Amino acid sequence: MAVGLTPGMSVEVLDEEILADRRALRQALLERRRAMPRDQWMRHSTRICELLQVGFPQLTAMRVGFCWPLHQEPDLRPLIDDWLQEGRAGFNALLPVVIDTQQALAFRAWSPDSAMVLDRHGIPAPAAGDFLLPQALLIPVNGFDAAGYRIGYGGGYFDRTLASLCPRPLAIGVGFEIARLDSIRPGPHDQALDAMVTEAGIFRPAR
Repeated sequence: MAVGLTPGMSVEVLDEEILADRRALRQALLERRRAMPRDQWMRHSTRICELLQVGFPQLTAMRVGFCWPLHQEPDLRPLIDDWLQEGRAGFNALLPVVIDTQQALAFRAWSPDSAMVLDRHGIPAPAAGDFLLPQALLIPVNGFDAAGYRIGYGGGYFDRTLASLCPRPLAIGVGFEIARLDSIRPGPHDQALDAMVTEAGIFRPAR
């Protein structure tokens, strides 16, 4: 089933076993992304960075949270590094820090020379520094739909974070077209994105 997922596929045509278990759907989408040839992954990552740069120029003067790329998620580090090199007033690159599995994420400033540690999930995070509030978040997705809802890894970290921060950060999803679904059948806890960026373009939620 992982190989057979089709971009834009209606959830209704997926196996009932997968529909009944969000974990199975998440795993199918994850395996599909990890099977992407590396040269294709690099091209798509570069294209997503280009679209973010052109489509969201305001980010260069904001505190922007992003994620260390895992399992062939889009690699935004070249873009973040470019923005750091520009040195515009107000810009900070932030990486998430897991405080507790049931809490919202915290964020620390990151640069290429930051000292890093692995968090409880094995993800690199800044080892020290003040916690800063993000004004925008670039959020990876395992799956997404036209209404702006996403499937992550199941921990609920970004949903809790978006629900708790005031003002709510600009939430931009980043992912590949192979992750597109007709609907993820969101639950009441799911937080919608403000925009979604894939190698195919920038999309605003249809609500």
